[in-house]
Amino acid sequence: MDRTAQRAPRPAGRTVAYDPSSTASPLHIRAATVLEAGWTGTSTVPSRSLYPHQWSWDSAFIAIGLRHVSPLRAQTELDTLLAAQWADGRIPHIVFNPSVPLDAYFPSPDFWRSSTAGRTAGAPRTVQTSGIVQPPVHALAAWLVHLADPGLSRARGFLARVYPRLAAWHRYLLHRRDLGGGGLVSVVHPWEQGMDNSPCWDRPLSRVTPAPARSFRRADLDHGSPEGRPTDLDYGRYVRLASDYRDRGYADGAGEFAVEDPAFNALLIASEYALARIAHELGAAGSARRDRAERLTAALVERLWEPAAGMFMCRDVRAGELIPERGVSGLIPLLLPSLPRDLAVTLVRTMCGPHFGLGGTTRLVPSYDLLGEAFDPHRYWRGPAWFNTNWLLEGGLRLHGERGRADALRKGILHTAGASDFAEYVDPYTAQACGATGFGWTAALTLDLLHDRPAGDRNGVTAIKGGDRG
Repeated sequence: MDRTAQRAPRPAGRTVAYDPSSTASPLHIRAATVLEAGWTGTSTVPSRSLYPHQWSWDSAFIAIGLRHVSPLRAQTELDTLLAAQWADGRIPHIVFNPSVPLDAYFPSPDFWRSSTAGRTAGAPRTVQTSGIVQPPVHALAAWLVHLADPGLSRARGFLARVYPRLAAWHRYLLHRRDLGGGGLVSVVHPWEQGMDNSPCWDRPLSRVTPAPARSFRRADLDHGSPEGRPTDLDYGRYVRLASDYRDRGYADGAGEFAVEDPAFNALLIASEYALARIAHELGAAGSARRDRAERLTAALVERLWEPAAGMFMCRDVRAGELIPERGVSGLIPLLLPSLPRDLAVTLVRTMCGPHFGLGGTTRLVPSYDLLGEAFDPHRYWRGPAWFNTNWLLEGGLRLHGERGRADALRKGILHTAGASDFAEYVDPYTAQACGATGFGWTAALTLDLLHDRPAGDRNGVTAIKGGDRG
């Protein structure tokens, strides 16, 4: 998910869609203002100062919050992303803004060459994208956007329009990315999982020969301290993996890096439940999707649960073994409604124990093991706390009956978001803002936690609990 570029031009003549009521809280107004500032007319940039394109899982989280201030914009956010879907079903992790100069961002459209290198896989010809993917939060987002204004959604045919595309997206992942043969989806690049430079990737990345430093320029260092970014060695490996994938025509299965990640698969399962709800809304049976979600949950437990660690671990498909690193990804399956009760209890214990410290040494769950050798409180996904993962965990805690802990985490997320000016991520000990401020998904998920919702939609995660029933 590496995202670095210059400021995107603000469209002229835009109208402000959000006129808050007199009862809206100051935090609500500030969060909505961040989303207003990032709106391009068809989608929302993660950050005007750094990230002027559309990112896949950012847009899903942004739509979840945007639905509270403009359900129409939330629908448009997802429609814009899905319009860039490839014919093979993949949703690319970046949809490029053609007004941004090529030399302002790396990897730029001329690196990915989607319309030529991706021709066999069905890349669109009229828009430039990357060739890798990001976590499949989209069906969950679509269902929640629908719930925000069902009348508008039905009048515009929103679910009927997005359902075939979302089904094709899941089909791509389940059929093309089961590289380990055990039913789970593999990521073929660290950026696909979204937690770009997590220590969980260090072992499988060590087999990758880095691209020569002279073959690319790291634009990310124009905007951030090297101490907070991936190392040059890691970046060279990212570039090598991406260029090799591109040169194979974005064909899956032959690369050196293939990892089954618990968060990526848990989000796919959550979105399968959401697709079951969408199918039911459209008058079709959703039981097959609910059954698939339960089978995938069983596969997740079988392949990625590590009892000794008390959490899920990533599996290095090429080496055929679990990766002995504790990342926040291994806690995210707490959001699954059919997770065995004893595993849910163990995950909560691990989350609140010395490795993640929730409620003790930390107010938000860090991205990596506090006791791990690679822990760094400021270096991207190697320790800082992120708001999207904490939003997911808040929902998981609530789903599994941990109301007190969920309330405390919700309070911590809201306080830290406001105090950090909606930072991209924060130091897990001090809550010092890191990365960009005015960050899209931080503001969006703040809105979601602030909004009063009916029973069954207390958090986006709980809205999928019933499968296709109701």
